[in-house]
Amino acid sequence: MSHPVGPRAVLRSVAFLAAGALAVPALSGCGSDDQAGKPLAGQDIAPAARADIADGGTLRWAVDAVPETLNAFQSDADATTTKVAQAVLPSMFRLDSNGRTEMNTAYLESAKVVKTEPRQVVLYKLNQQAVWSDGREIGAADFAAQWRALNGKDSGYWTARNAGYDRIERIERGKNDLEVRVTFARPYADWRSLFSPLYPKEVMGTPDSFNDGARRKLKVTAGPFAVKKIDRKNDRITLARSSRWWGEPAKLSEIELRAVPREDRVKALTEGRVDLAEIDPAAARTVGLAGPEGDIAAEKKWEKEQKEQEERQKKEGEGEGGGQKGAPGQPPPRVLTKEEKALRGYEVRKSLEPAYTQLAMNGADGPLADERVRRAVARALDRKELAKLVLKPLDLPAVPVGSHLALSGQAAYADNSGAIGDQNPAEAQALLADAGWVPGAGPKGKGEKAAGAEGKKGEKGESSASEEPSEGGDDGTYIVGQDDKAGDAGDDGDGKQYAGDRLTQGGAPGAYAPKGTAAPAGAPAGPLAKDGKPLTLRFVVPSGKGAETLRAVADRIARMLDRVGIRTETKKVSDDSYFKDHVASGEYDLALYSWPTSAFPATDARPIYAKPVPAADGSLNVEQNYTRVGTDQVDQLFDQAISTLKEGETKSLIRKADARIWASAGSIPLYQRPQLVAAKRGLANVGAFGFETPLYEDIGFLKRGERGKSGE
Repeated sequence: MSHPVGPRAVLRSVAFLAAGALAVPALSGCGSDDQAGKPLAGQDIAPAARADIADGGTLRWAVDAVPETLNAFQSDADATTTKVAQAVLPSMFRLDSNGRTEMNTAYLESAKVVKTEPRQVVLYKLNQQAVWSDGREIGAADFAAQWRALNGKDSGYWTARNAGYDRIERIERGKNDLEVRVTFARPYADWRSLFSPLYPKEVMGTPDSFNDGARRKLKVTAGPFAVKKIDRKNDRITLARSSRWWGEPAKLSEIELRAVPREDRVKALTEGRVDLAEIDPAAARTVGLAGPEGDIAAEKKWEKEQKEQEERQKKEGEGEGGGQKGAPGQPPPRVLTKEEKALRGYEVRKSLEPAYTQLAMNGADGPLADERVRRAVARALDRKELAKLVLKPLDLPAVPVGSHLALSGQAAYADNSGAIGDQNPAEAQALLADAGWVPGAGPKGKGEKAAGAEGKKGEKGESSASEEPSEGGDDGTYIVGQDDKAGDAGDDGDGKQYAGDRLTQGGAPGAYAPKGTAAPAGAPAGPLAKDGKPLTLRFVVPSGKGAETLRAVADRIARMLDRVGIRTETKKVSDDSYFKDHVASGEYDLALYSWPTSAFPATDARPIYAKPVPAADGSLNVEQNYTRVGTDQVDQLFDQAISTLKEGETKSLIRKADARIWASAGSIPLYQRPQLVAAKRGLANVGAFGFETPLYEDIGFLKRGERGKSGE
C-alpha cells in the first residue's frame, strides 16, 4: 500500500495509508483508434434498482478521520471532506463508471461555451428546482461569491488553490435568475472543473465565513443529504436525508461516517460496528475466507486429504473407507470460529482506484541528478512483475500504468512508456557506464557497509531489505534472473560461452569476463563507483503495519536494481514522518507514493511536474513536484493545453507532455492501486466505485425478499 497525495491540495501529506475527481469527455482522438480504452476493472457496488431498496435505515461507513474542515478548498481538507461534499453540496459535473464526465442534471439543464471571441463565455442554465436547504434558489450570487473567494486576489481567504478561478474576468446573471454567465479573461480548457463543489454565498461571502464558518458546520446545503451532527468526542459525522432535496429522495434515513483506524477495521466488522469499510489486502483475505471463498477452500482441503488417505490405504492394503465425519463422500460441515461467523455477513467488493503508485526519484542532487542514472533505474525495472506482485493475488488486472496524467478509460490516457523503454538490464548498465559509473566498490565507508549484503534484516539502513509480503502478494521471493529469456549457451570454439548477447567464460557467469562486459542474465552486477564513491541510493519506506505491500514492492525494486549494479540503502521511517519529513522535504533518493489521476491534468497535474524555480528567499519552489525534475518543454505543453478550447488538441498536448515526463524519468508509474471494500451483504449501490462519483440517494439496504434473490 502506498501514500496517496491529493493534487488539488497545497500539501496534503497523507490522506490515508493504503496499496481528483472528473475526467474530460470522450473526444475523437489522434489516429483511428481511441487510445484511452476502457477502465481496467469495472466497479463493484452490488447494483440494484431503487424499487428493490428498502426505505430507511442507517449506513455506518468507516472513514479515516473526522475531517478538520468541511471546506474542500482548504489545505487540510481530506477524503472525508470530499465524501461529505459529494452528499450535501452541488457539483456541476460528475463522473460515470467509465471515468468520463457527465453533466449533473440534478443541478444543470445545460452548460456550454457560447462564445470564444473576444472572450470565452460559459453559460450555465440551472435546474429550475435547484434550491439551497433554506429555500433560496441556487444562482449567480453563489457562483460569484465562490469566484471572489478563490481567485487569489484577496489574501484574507485562506485557500489551498485558485486554479481556473484566477482566469475568470466576471460572473453575472443571464437572461433570468436561472442563467449564470461566466466570462474568462484568458481561455480555460478545464472550465468544467469549476464550481464542483459549489458552496453557498453564506460560506464564500467573507474571509471569516470561508476560513472558519465551514470548518466545523454547514448550515446551508443542497444535496440528497444534509449535515445533521458532528460528534468529535465519538469521532463521527451524521448525515440525514434532506427534506428540501428535489431529486429522487434518498433511500437511507442517515449515513453515519465513523472514524475507524485501518488496522482496527476487521475488529469493527466482527463486532458489527460498521456496515462498510475500505480495507487492505490482508483484511480482505480474512473477510473473504469467512464466506463462500472459505467454504470452497475447506472443501478443496478435505478432498485433498481424502485423496491422500485413499492412496495410503491402497498402499497398506486396508481397502477403502476411512471413517470421515458427515455423509459418505461429502465433506464434513465447516466449523466456523466466532470471528468467521460474524464476518460471514460481509463480502469484499473490489476494483481499481483512480490512482496509481509510482517510484519517485529525487533529481535535486546526488547520482539521480543525472538523467542517465534515472533512466537506468527505469530500464532496470520490470513493471509487469511489480504489478503482478500487488494485483494478481487479488484477482485484479495486473497491467502497468502507461501514463503519469491519466488512467485507462480516461480520455487523455495513452501508454507513453515507450519514451523510456521496457526493462533492459544491458541498456541500464550502458547508461550507467556512460554516466561514469564503472565497476569498483570505492572506499568502504559506513554507508557502503549499510548498503551491502551484510545488512541485517529489520535494521534501518539495510540493503535490499527482505520484507514479508502482504497477504495480497505472492511469497515475496525474487529469484534473480527468473524472468530472463536468454538464448541457449553456445561455444564458438575459443572456450567462451554465449548466453543470448551476454558473455560468460568456463561456464561461470561473469567470473572471468573482460572488464566492461555486461553481467550475464540472472547474475547481480558488481557494485559501481564514480570518483571513488559507490553508487548507493537511499530508499525511504514507511514502517507501519499498513505498508507491508509497499515494502514488498520496494524490496523487489531493490533486487532489480542490484542486478545492474545499483545498491540501495533502505531506510524505514514512521508513517507520520514519511511524506512530510522525507518525500516533501527531499530527504530521499527513491520513494513510493501515489497520485490520484484527475479529469483535468492540464490544471491539476501541472504543479506536480512543473520545473522547480528559485524563490525570492533563495529556496527552491517545487510546488508539488517532489522529484524536483522538470523541463521548460513540459511546462509549455501544459500552458498550451490549458489555453486551447479545441478539446481534441488539449488531449493531444497532454499526451505529448506525458511522453516528455516519461523521457525525463523523474517518476515511473507502476500499477493502479487496488480498491477493496468490505460491505454488509444486502447493501446496494455502494462499494468499490472505481471512477464513478457515488449517487448517495440510491445507496440503501435491499428489501428482505430481494436480499434472498441476491444470494444472502
